[in-house]
Amino acid sequence: MAVQFEQWWQRQGEWVEAPNQRRGGESGVQRLRDADGSLLYVKRQVGHLYRNLLHPFGRPTVLRERDAYLGLSRLGVRVPRLVYCDASHGAEHGWRGLLISEALDGFVDIDSWYAQGGLEQWGESLHLQLLQQIGAMLARMNRGRWQHGCLYAKHVFVKVDAQGVEVALLDLEKSRKRLSRQRAARHDLRQLKRHSSWNDAQWQQLIYGYQQVFGGTIKGL
Repeated sequence: MAVQFEQWWQRQGEWVEAPNQRRGGESGVQRLRDADGSLLYVKRQVGHLYRNLLHPFGRPTVLRERDAYLGLSRLGVRVPRLVYCDASHGAEHGWRGLLISEALDGFVDIDSWYAQGGLEQWGESLHLQLLQQIGAMLARMNRGRWQHGCLYAKHVFVKVDAQGVEVALLDLEKSRKRLSRQRAARHDLRQLKRHSSWNDAQWQQLIYGYQQVFGGTIKGL
């Protein structure tokens, strides 16, 4: 396992998110091509830890993100396919973490979809279907007591073509399980509403799709 980690660590690509200082460590994202030509995104972290009751001395955040990727996949939420994830500890560097995932081919974040004229191209009927599918995806996540934790519109990715509509979620670094699905729902939906440009009618379409899967209303929303 240590050999495989070092092999991945030595591979370098183009920085798409330059390393920045967070959580007492460093984190950045590179883009590179795998041997078969597939596009990969590589999150590289050094000393980038989170702490909770189970891990008072810190645990690499890539491992928490890996847990979220796997948990959401089991719930039927589309997320990038994980290629590799692990962490290594040594005297020289301390904790290093890698999380490598495949690019979501053909997907763009919802804000970019609007900016590129997606609504005008595909029309209001498909747009409403898209909003409802976004709501249904979020409900599957929250119904499983998973909270995204940093849910902005830029983390909601969509793919719209002649075959239909697909939706996916990215950036699960702050995702975690909550004690109740209602807590997870309230946090994520309030945050998404604050950080999106949907009007009231559009938001209600998203909530309609959400409630069909969640199985009821969200108290305190």
